[in-house]
Amino acid sequence: MERARGKPGASGDFVVLMLLGIALFLLHAFTNGRYGFHRDELSTLEDARALAWGYVGVPPVMPFLAHVVTTLFGPSLVGLRVFSSLAMSVALVLTGLMARHMGGTRFAQTVAALAAAISSVALNAGSLFQYVSLDYLCWVAAAYCLLRVLSSDDPRGFIGVGIAVGLGLLTKYTMSFLAAGIVAGVLLTPARRHLRSPWLWSGVALAGVIVLPHLVWQIRHDFISLDFLESIHQRDVARGRTAGFLSGQLWIAASPFTLPLWLAGLYSVLFGADSMRFRAIGWMFVVPLVLFMVAHGRDYYMAPAYPMLLAAGAVCGERALAALDARRARIAGMCVWTLLGFGGVLGAAPVLPVAPLGSAWWRSADRLNGGNFNEELGWPELAQAVVRVRDALPAGQRASAGILAADSAQVAALRLYGARDGLPPAISGTNTNWFRGYGNPPPQPLIVVGVPDDFGQRELVACRIAGHADTPLGITNSSMRQRDIYVCDGPRQPWPAFWRAVKRYG
Repeated sequence: MERARGKPGASGDFVVLMLLGIALFLLHAFTNGRYGFHRDELSTLEDARALAWGYVGVPPVMPFLAHVVTTLFGPSLVGLRVFSSLAMSVALVLTGLMARHMGGTRFAQTVAALAAAISSVALNAGSLFQYVSLDYLCWVAAAYCLLRVLSSDDPRGFIGVGIAVGLGLLTKYTMSFLAAGIVAGVLLTPARRHLRSPWLWSGVALAGVIVLPHLVWQIRHDFISLDFLESIHQRDVARGRTAGFLSGQLWIAASPFTLPLWLAGLYSVLFGADSMRFRAIGWMFVVPLVLFMVAHGRDYYMAPAYPMLLAAGAVCGERALAALDARRARIAGMCVWTLLGFGGVLGAAPVLPVAPLGSAWWRSADRLNGGNFNEELGWPELAQAVVRVRDALPAGQRASAGILAADSAQVAALRLYGARDGLPPAISGTNTNWFRGYGNPPPQPLIVVGVPDDFGQRELVACRIAGHADTPLGITNSSMRQRDIYVCDGPRQPWPAFWRAVKRYG
């Protein structure tokens, strides 16, 4: 126990965790540049063009980080994903440290860290610049800081909790579910004694100060993000994306190879006699789980809640091994490492961008990870197809022509890959792009990209097919189901009325 508390040997344990974190970072660094920008990354790059305290669909932190990258390095794929790789590496280290603060030695710390790192969600979060990456780290950081309070009885850790919750809310709104779990964990366990501590309330105030500018933005924009979230949630429910939430906890949110570990951890923090001081950790898991179930959340939303249970489970497992004789303990330990190894390989195969493009492995992996790989392909080809359509226009129309794109990813791709060929900035009615308007004077004619045929027939005049978007290997992703590129004379209605009609969330 003393060693776990950081006296002799603790520095060596920390070095091991750091080496594991560096290894994970390097794994992502060497594999993250294989394909191209994901559609969600392109959308974030588009938001990052104009920094604000809020956007229609997302809080401001990830666009800010994207702005930093593009300012320093340009639109670098590997540079953009460094933040995600670093976030998941830090989460690995914090998971190991949680096991240490629960009394685990190097074995438990290493098992906990690896168990958290091998889930498909965690590996995917380190491979793409996406909101779940920093959200994952903020959940783990909040759990780590609260666990330090519980293990040391030092309430100064609530400052860290407040920072993690505040930054988490500026990253992804699902942090509010963890915040509810923290409140329950403090109120319903002996941790409520800290309600008398000014450190707890300082943490609450700090979280509020961090979130305040975004709250002001929402007030000024009539809480438009609530409309967006409602629309997207209805879409996800209609498409069946919220089905199987509980079953997804067994094999998506956490690796199925770690199921005994996190179940043992959950039992320990909720019912274990020697883990009474860690009861709040159990509530931090149970409350978000129930809230996501009631709200029909998606299965991966709970992924950041598992590292704290894996840390507790690793400590339980270490104690169980200590009760065995040396031979059985050695065999059991080898089984643990073998399972984690298999889990890591099977977790990485469908999500790390290492499969040869177009191979059977690539196609299988793409199906297993929800089509993420094909969302990284075809964007340069789309831009070149639009360039060809623009160049085919009569000379008198090229200067005044505009591009109407279906979504933010297409807008960003046309800007990124078409600017060198002189493509004008595309306009779109999707999310924040709608607020940026259509320009003055309005463009005419319109090159229409990715918009359904019925929309063009209903809202636009004199549309004709002028080109096609081709993708590598004939891949069809969500932005290129409509391959035909149209040229239209303009909208049927006056531009202000037309612009109201094109507003959508997606």
